[in-house]
Amino acid sequence: MSFFKKLFNIPSEKEENNNPKKDLNLSLDDLFVHNFVEKGGKFLYCLQKTEVVENLESILRENNWKELSLLDKDLIGFLDQKKVSVTSTIKSNLPILINCEHLIADKGDVLFSSNQLKSTKLSEMPENFIVFATTSQLVTDMGQGLTGIKINHKGNLPTNISAVKNYNINNNEDNFLNYGNSNSKNLYLLLLEDL
Repeated sequence: MSFFKKLFNIPSEKEENNNPKKDLNLSLDDLFVHNFVEKGGKFLYCLQKTEVVENLESILRENNWKELSLLDKDLIGFLDQKKVSVTSTIKSNLPILINCEHLIADKGDVLFSSNQLKSTKLSEMPENFIVFATTSQLVTDMGQGLTGIKINHKGNLPTNISAVKNYNINNNEDNFLNYGNSNSKNLYLLLLEDL
């Protein structure tokens, strides 16, 4: 009997019991965090906007970043401009503070569009990302994320929709679909509870 299981790649009962992912029955936010951290993302959960400011200052201090790029002026309120200078141009050597469209729970990905990236491809963005998001941006999968973009931007659909799927810059994934288009980023996520 075990010969047929090996031949048809059917896991034995012992293997099924040793697979921790099979038994995961997590809430949407826990599933996202699990997958996000497993891929190497750095996650900071915030209950209030003051915690977002404190955590952002800690990230900047930890990495000794004195300047960053900022494309969304709504995020300027999280920064103390006495401690960090802000530029609206994208520079490859500067970290970027940015928001996103959605957080994809089943893969731990962060979904962006031209609303955040403007006309710049994700692969041309800086390596260091600090992403601000809220718990209401969590969706189950990419399909729900794309549907959410369609609903939220009715009549003015964004272009340049892409996702950061890897948070380890040195990972050389052999996926031929990503050849020459690395979307790997050193990514910090500031997640604000808003539900």
